[in-house]
Amino acid sequence: MTEQTIKAAIEHIIDPDLNLNLQELDSIKTIEIEGNTISVYIELFPPVHWIAKIIEDAIKDSILSISEGFEVKIFVREILIPRMTNPNVLPTVKHLIAVSSGKGGVGKSTIAANLAASLAQRGASVGLLDADIYGPSIPTMYGVAGAQMEAEKTESGALLGYPIEQYGVKIASIGFIMDRDQAAIMRGPMLAGYFTTLMDQIAWGDLDFLVFDLPPGTGDIQLTLTQRVPLDGAVIVTTPQEISVSDVRRSISMFKKVNVTILGVIENMSYFIPPDAQEKQYYIFGKGGGEQVAKDSGVPFLGEVPLTIDTRVGGDTGFPVVLNPEHLTQGDVIRSITSSIVSTIRKNAHSARNSQTISITL
Repeated sequence: MTEQTIKAAIEHIIDPDLNLNLQELDSIKTIEIEGNTISVYIELFPPVHWIAKIIEDAIKDSILSISEGFEVKIFVREILIPRMTNPNVLPTVKHLIAVSSGKGGVGKSTIAANLAASLAQRGASVGLLDADIYGPSIPTMYGVAGAQMEAEKTESGALLGYPIEQYGVKIASIGFIMDRDQAAIMRGPMLAGYFTTLMDQIAWGDLDFLVFDLPPGTGDIQLTLTQRVPLDGAVIVTTPQEISVSDVRRSISMFKKVNVTILGVIENMSYFIPPDAQEKQYYIFGKGGGEQVAKDSGVPFLGEVPLTIDTRVGGDTGFPVVLNPEHLTQGDVIRSITSSIVSTIRKNAHSARNSQTISITL
């Protein structure tokens, strides 16, 4: 058994997101053989949480198929891809995802809450910023309504706040600052100011993902976010009916104009599943609107999320349905959508790395 033999056995393994093998990706960095232990060091395009185990298992199977009796250890690290824009904004966060909607009432915050929880389920370090200043619902959806963020002054005199952590997700929200029944009465510049405060004066620490739950529409906060934050992309939530889909078209147009990648459209409340007849589906709000607007706009369609009582109960009781082992079907739908989002981010990271050029100034 030699390093060359091992490399030949594993270099054909395909990265399923990128549809390229480990040799083409230059992923195999070091192979060490010490006694009966084989150590393989590989680099993969980020984020690796969904793909690492698939690649690890394939490497182990390939090595053990040519030689039994060895202990195989796989060490995975992410390829570092420097940000091309605004590298000093949220520098300790690797991936930034905005969750948006054209109009209110489509379950955008429910999707954002469950997306963040689904990311954390895979071992990622996750933050969730509730940027819906007028209607902050994330504290309720995570069971931390009424909590207060701790804060301290830094050496420069600035105030630094610490997010509330629940279910492995770090949460910041204006809901932690205002009383429950207090109305947020403010004009556009104040909205942008509050959002900037939540973003810049929170000690997020090192995060794999920061999810922004945006207010509905295409207003001040959306513009502030897209101008300042180097987003990996935006996820747009809709319901099937035309009154919602027409507003989605405007959201898609806005993100395209400000050069933000659209990771995809999620159709929420696609159909109703009655608790006493799980095999039935009732298309209360129509059918196929989300998929059609995604197709017309040339963006990915990420999937249909059914309307269930379990989802509503999870939001009201502060326990995202994706975390509930008793509701695997609903959780599987959301986990599948999350996987698709991460896959798209990896593809975009690979494309960005290949498109980066070296500029020489004389």
